[in-house]
Amino acid sequence: MQNDELELFLQEMSGVKPLSQDEVLPDSGEFNPTLAQQARRKAAEQDMEYDANYLSMEYVDLVKPDEPFSYKKDGVQEGVYRNLRLGKYQTDATLNLLGKSLSDARRELFFFIEDCHKRGIRTLLIQHGMGRNSKPHPAILRSYVFKWLPQMPIVLACNTAQKQHGGYAATYVLLQKNAEQKRDNRERHTKR
Repeated sequence: MQNDELELFLQEMSGVKPLSQDEVLPDSGEFNPTLAQQARRKAAEQDMEYDANYLSMEYVDLVKPDEPFSYKKDGVQEGVYRNLRLGKYQTDATLNLLGKSLSDARRELFFFIEDCHKRGIRTLLIQHGMGRNSKPHPAILRSYVFKWLPQMPIVLACNTAQKQHGGYAATYVLLQKNAEQKRDNRERHTKR
């Protein structure tokens, strides 16, 4: 079988003549990319860079400006969630997304929550507004915030804020403990 393939190859190559010159000539610059081509290549390379932000900008179910929001992962104690809902935890950090574009809000929300988690901040307040007058649909930023928060694994629970903290225009967020906080907690409870 291999001999048949070799004979077939040699038969096909019988009329091929070697090149008279096998040197590579120096680049004359005649075929260098234009500035526009270089700019497009650079833009394409940047698009292909890894984006750590996994929050989706695709389709969102629109919510009404005065629709309450609640989310709780399995395993979060009811008492902890009730205290979050009632605004009994001190909010240690606040993010104001009012007037931001969707892409800016997505980026800021992602990095804000990641930064708070690294710093050990557990209770946050996100101010997104009610969006009554947003175009083309009411409450579009609010709808995306409600979609993005549950997508983040470090978000344990969130709920519409109490009236004194912004009401429907804001959301409480509870983050899980970071590695250092978990280690401290284990050490504290194993000494007993």
